[in-house]
Amino acid sequence: MEGVEHRVIKVNGINMHVAEKGEGPLILFIHGFPELWYSWRHQIASLSSKGYRAVAPDLRGYGDTDAPDLVTSYTCFHIVGDLVQLLNIIAPNEHKVLVVGHDWGAAIAWYLCLFRPDKVKAVFNLSVPFIPHNPQMNPIDGWRAIYGNDYYMCRFQQPGEIEAEFAEMGTETVVKAFLTYRVPGPIMLPKGKTFGHSADTPIALPSWLSEEEVHYYVSKFDNKSGFTGGINYYRNLHRNWELMAPWTGCNVKVAAKFVVGDLDLVYHMPGMKEYIHNGGFKKDVPMLEEVVVMEGVGHFIHMEKPDEINNLIYDFFRQFD
Repeated sequence: MEGVEHRVIKVNGINMHVAEKGEGPLILFIHGFPELWYSWRHQIASLSSKGYRAVAPDLRGYGDTDAPDLVTSYTCFHIVGDLVQLLNIIAPNEHKVLVVGHDWGAAIAWYLCLFRPDKVKAVFNLSVPFIPHNPQMNPIDGWRAIYGNDYYMCRFQQPGEIEAEFAEMGTETVVKAFLTYRVPGPIMLPKGKTFGHSADTPIALPSWLSEEEVHYYVSKFDNKSGFTGGINYYRNLHRNWELMAPWTGCNVKVAAKFVVGDLDLVYHMPGMKEYIHNGGFKKDVPMLEEVVVMEGVGHFIHMEKPDEINNLIYDFFRQFD
């Protein structure tokens, strides 16, 4: 990608790959699963041209960043800790930064706002709203009760099991299946019929995703740590739930904007629309601006509608310049 600087920075004992472009107030872009810094390519190009310093790391376990072996090395505290140290190194004189997150990156951004609101000027999150801690139910048991054992988050729990199935399918098929998923409902991964179809079923790409772009993802997941690092985030859902007990009832005290597609699987989770639109979300994030729901758009909203998302980010952040 033209003009993007790539470097490796040591944070918390791991080597973190960071892509960066532009000068000005720093925007930290945090990617999701199964993604990379590269998912923010459109936003990096746009925001860097508008007077911002766009910084997008590969999170631990992804791409050209190290992937620790221990499953327990992927808690919310490890990931947020990496980002805090990264900011301390690359922007030591910048008291607060702007943050954009999507999918797991949005969840991490909410955690960052909870743990270190002193580091965040404003947050712009996509797809995943703030989910308050529920001390009565750990998330895996909750999803299993609703969707059963074939639900993807449940299937991800046993180390090595889903990786073996993904290896049989092939990295390209797995990447395409996730990035093109547009069903406004749960991802189910039944054994032998992962994603609800056979592994050799051709997957057509939408207009916003090229074979060349898919190849970049495939090259990194094939040649580096595979999918295990990213899947380990899901394997810490129960552990994160336990660790988050002290934050029960806490609000996010940071200026926030949230955008979601109306075909996003997250938007159609049980109770999610009610939480987002009936006051719960605003109660937990008091400085939340009006939520934007984009019609006919799926989960990977920042790639599917880059111009619209770029403009929304710019319009929201420029009030903090």
